[in-house]
Order: sequence, then C-alpha cells, then structure tokens
Amino acid sequence: MATLSTLRKSIRSQHLTNEQDCIHTLIKTANLSADTRGQTVLRAAKIVEEIRAEKSPGLMEVFLAEYGLSTNEGVALMCLAEALLRVPDAKTMDDLIEDKLSEKSWNSHIGHSDSSLVNASTWALMLTGKVLNTKEEEGINSSMGRLVKRVGEPVIRRAVKAAMKEMGNQFVLGQTIQEAVKRGAKRQAMGYTHSFDMLGEAALTDRDAQSFVASYADAISYLAKHSNSDDVRKNPGISIKLSALHPRYELAQKDQVMDILVARMLDLTLQARNANMGLNIDAEEADRLDLSLDVIEAVLSDPRLAGWDGFGVVVQAYSKRAPYVINWLHALAEKLDRKIMVRLVKGAYWDTEVKRAQIDGLPDFPVFTKKTATDISYIGCARQLLGFNARIYPQFATHNAHSVQTIMDMATLENMYEFQRLHGMSGGLYDQIMDKNSMRCRIYAPVGVHDDLLAYLVRRLLENGANSSFVNQIVDKEIPAIEVVNDPFDAWDALKDHISASVVNPADLYLPERINSAGFDITSVTDMARMTAA
Repeated sequence: MATLSTLRKSIRSQHLTNEQDCIHTLIKTANLSADTRGQTVLRAAKIVEEIRAEKSPGLMEVFLAEYGLSTNEGVALMCLAEALLRVPDAKTMDDLIEDKLSEKSWNSHIGHSDSSLVNASTWALMLTGKVLNTKEEEGINSSMGRLVKRVGEPVIRRAVKAAMKEMGNQFVLGQTIQEAVKRGAKRQAMGYTHSFDMLGEAALTDRDAQSFVASYADAISYLAKHSNSDDVRKNPGISIKLSALHPRYELAQKDQVMDILVARMLDLTLQARNANMGLNIDAEEADRLDLSLDVIEAVLSDPRLAGWDGFGVVVQAYSKRAPYVINWLHALAEKLDRKIMVRLVKGAYWDTEVKRAQIDGLPDFPVFTKKTATDISYIGCARQLLGFNARIYPQFATHNAHSVQTIMDMATLENMYEFQRLHGMSGGLYDQIMDKNSMRCRIYAPVGVHDDLLAYLVRRLLENGANSSFVNQIVDKEIPAIEVVNDPFDAWDALKDHISASVVNPADLYLPERINSAGFDITSVTDMARMTAA
C-alpha cells in the first residue's frame, strides 16, 4: 500500500493535469458498460416523470426555470445578488439596480410560472425596470412608473433587498440553531436527518474567527441534546469551514494555521465526538486543499478520537485531484484504524477557480471545464467510495436523478451510505427515493442571519442556474425526461474533442495579441519549493 507521503505527491501532481487524461482514468474507475448505463438512464427518466406527475416543485426550482442563466434577466439577477455583497452606499446601490434592471425584458415572463410568488416577483421587477427606464411610454405602466418614480429609488432599493431576503428564506432553515432544529422537526419525522451549517466564512480578523468558533461550539452544545442514538448516522451533524477559524488560512501562514487553527478545530471535533454527532470539514477553494489535508491529518490523528465514526471530509468532484484525495483519506483511515465519513459534492466555486487560473496564467485549470466531465468524475469517485466501505461511510450530495440512480445501481451494501440534499431544493426527488427505496437522506441546512446569507445564496444560484442544470430542467415539461437524465459518458464522447468557447485556456487569454504571462502559483507546495530552491 502506498504511503501517505506518496499519495500526497500524487494529489499535487494532478492539480493542473490534462482534463481528457483525468476523465479517461475516471471512466475506467467507474467501470460501467453501455448496457448498464442505458438501464440507469431509463430508471432515472422514470423518476423524473414521477416527480413531474406527483410532486409540486419547490420555489427554487420554479424560479430557476423562469430565470435561469440562459436568460438576460437571470444573468441580471445573479449579477445584482453577487454585487450587493460589495455595495458601499445607498447611491451606488441605486445606480446598480438601475443598471441591472432597467433594460431587461421582464414583460416576457409575466404569467409564465405556475408559482404566484414568482409571477408577483416578475411584476415587481418589471415595474422597477419601467420606473428606472427614462424612455417615455404610454398607458398604465407609464403612469405607475411615474408615480413610483416620485416616491424615489430608496423604495425600490428596499424592495429589491426584501426580495433577496425572501429568496434567502428558502435556503436558510433558521436564524438560530434552536429555530433551525424546530423548523427541521417536520422533515426529521419523515426520516430525514440534518447537517447544520453556520453561515459565515473567511474570517477577516481573529475576532471574527473567535466569534465563528463560539458559534460552532454553541451549535454543537445544543445539537448534543438531540443526539440520542448510539449510531452516529442517525444523529444530527454540523459542517465547519476552516477559513472561518483563522483569518490567515493560507499556505504562506502554515505555521500559524497548524498551531492556532488546528487547536480550534480539535476542540470543536472533541465536542462533537463527546456528543456522538457527525462533524464534516467543508470543502473550499482549490488553493486551500493541500493545507486543509495537513489540518485534517493533524486533527484526526488525535488518539482521543479513537472509536468515533463521525469525523467527515467534503470532497469536490469537479476537482481533478478528487480521486487522489479519496485514496489519501482511505489510507489515512487505515493507518489510524478509524472509519470516517466522506461527503461527495459536485463543487461550488467553479467560476472563481476558472477565473483565478486565467488571471494567474497557470498552465491549466484545477477543475474540469465541462459539466459532463464533472458528472463522470462524480460517478467515478462514487465507485471509489463504495469500494472503500470498510473505512469510509459515503455521503452522496447531489440533486441530479441520474447521479442518484447510478449510485443506487452501483451499490451492493444496504444502509452503508446516505444521500444528501440542500435545504430548499430537490425535496420531491428525495421524498420519492426514500419512500420507494428506504434510503437514508440528510439535509444540509444553513443557519444564520440574512446578512451572512448572500455569499451562500449566490453559490447556489450559480451552481443550479445554468440551463443544463437538472434543478433548472426538472420543472420544464417541454424537455423530455430522457434528455434531463442524459448519460454523461455518451455526452463526453460527443464533446471531448471540442474546446468550449466560453472557457479560454489561461495561456490563451489575450490571444491573438499575445500569450498570457506565466504566473507563479504561490498556493502550490510544489511551486513554492521550486522557487525556494531557485
């Protein structure tokens, strides 16, 4: 068996490797015949048909179907939501709202949705656009526009912020852990469990970090009262972001991180261990992966954690390093004689990773540039995790019926894994899966005040707003069910030789004028060692 050190070198070597080579290996790992894949697609399509026939879609699915990233209006809303994070004053916010809302074709969306709330939002957005558009128009819309114009932009500003807050309510289970547990009781009675995420990340000061630590500790203390089973899988859990525990969570400050952050993380982990509840370390941006593995090894190696199966790590399948991280985690569990949890997700920082690689002039991207590649990686990594069942309890977080059905078709051991979904999304999919297959499902439930919501909300909208997203397509009955759950392996064969025009290779960013300047990756252990040696 390879040593942990050797496996870490393998992880680093795959950071910016060729996408096609990665997928070729993952296709072999998945080991699914064309016939098997075809049967999976048929079963998954049946799930979609049953969801459409029996379940009312959630507000988020309806909203994305109307305002996905394939529409100018959808893009405007995404830009507005993201930019509100940095708006310094009311005047700038008014200018931003005018820029993003005044020229969009909101009229075309009125009455299209089955949701009265979405239709009402469309009317409000249209009216806002009319108010801010200086072109003279006849009729009632023009009269109403002039009326609200006299009221002033502050009214519009408050309305837009209120709309964003209402959208956030669909994603946040509660503003406090007590409220979240209370609101989650209904789902718990249906057989679901929860993993609570205290909103807030990337502490800017040590005071911020200490506040986050206290928030996590308070949540664990309260959840301990609800951890009544000897089986950690049946108890609530908590998810923690390492960037919330230290303001300089970066490779250049590794000594501080391994001293201060590890101690804070270990204290929280021991609290979770004493409550016999699950604790997952959330995945973050690619430049923090290597350092996070150092933290994970240091914490998990503490002998006081022996005999507890609740320590968890999140792995992002869109990362080219994902299968190698899984191998390393399995080897670490073997070495320490532990059983750990691994939550497999698709990935939440794609736009950031692509743009950073281009800005830094890196040789390639740390993530897959095609959605089909990520879907294949997810299946290949799922096969790995199911094969490591003796040491790893897999937690499959996905809203895609094809991914769900593929995992159920690959699995051989009952009740040795669970599915996970986000609060506010894919309720119909998992209600059906649990009812017909007696599966475990855990709901990832954010907790916090709305001021901390926007970064999380924008990631969710960007993840699921594309017109190729399952969440976007599930309510669009114009799209045949068989197309909604298309086989990613077949899709890859059709796309693999075509470079996406929307994702420019970092070196080609300024062509035809010039080749992009080559940067140094100061978050890479390998590059830092090379620079030090030079």
